[in-house]
Amino acid sequence: MMFLAIVIDLEPNLFRLGPFLITWHGVFSVLGILASARLGLWLLSKDKVDITHGADGVTWMVVLGLIGARVLYVWENFKFFSGQLIHVFFITEGGISQWGGLFGAGLGAYIWARRASISYLKLVDAGGAATMIGLAIGRIGDVINGEHHGTPTTLPWGVQYVNPDTLGEPGKVVHPEVAYEMLLTIGLLALLLPFHQRLKARLPDGVLGLIYLGLYALGRFWLSYFRTDPAIIYGLRQAQLASLVMVVIAVVGIPILMRRARAGRAAPAEELPDRA
Repeated sequence: MMFLAIVIDLEPNLFRLGPFLITWHGVFSVLGILASARLGLWLLSKDKVDITHGADGVTWMVVLGLIGARVLYVWENFKFFSGQLIHVFFITEGGISQWGGLFGAGLGAYIWARRASISYLKLVDAGGAATMIGLAIGRIGDVINGEHHGTPTTLPWGVQYVNPDTLGEPGKVVHPEVAYEMLLTIGLLALLLPFHQRLKARLPDGVLGLIYLGLYALGRFWLSYFRTDPAIIYGLRQAQLASLVMVVIAVVGIPILMRRARAGRAAPAEELPDRA
């Protein structure tokens, strides 16, 4: 039986540049990184962080983010790469793990914070919003190439990939799961970004960033059920396990930061001399 569906007949590949295949996935990944860097640096400047050497920080985060994204993807799909290891380096062909990229970028931010003597927690706050815009733009490439397979659906917004070069599953009508993720990140930006500075003034450093990332991880965990990714342990997919790690970091980290801030405010009051 045929169902109504949104037909996607877009060529996922643009052109070859020497041995490298340039794809829409790669183009939108780069655009997402640029937008993420721009928004992140702008928010840091609003937070009175010296971004004179911001390019150094962006470099650390991009390089380690790409390494983390590729390493986790290759680890997840090692059977595919074992017979053609050279393709490990062909990142423009697609094939990166979102959570590997986020954790790698977080490590890059930490290294930059230590080298530049700036607050890592302020980077976390700016990085929360920056991550959302980067993911939203990057997912456009995933919608085009269809590499993340959704579960079958009869809903009218199901998608069907028909291009001969698609990485999707021709003939199947599936959930546009990556489009759901894109809407999730846009929704979080619409909800929090207009109030970013107001929330920053009320919350300890690091809390707002963990709110962004924790809420995203919750949504990502649920949306993973609309993918056909294989379960790894206890019926959970790799993305769900990584999402749980992020949720735990947020749930544990936010109260710690709040208590530490309250203790910091109380300490000066306790040190005031007795005027009696």
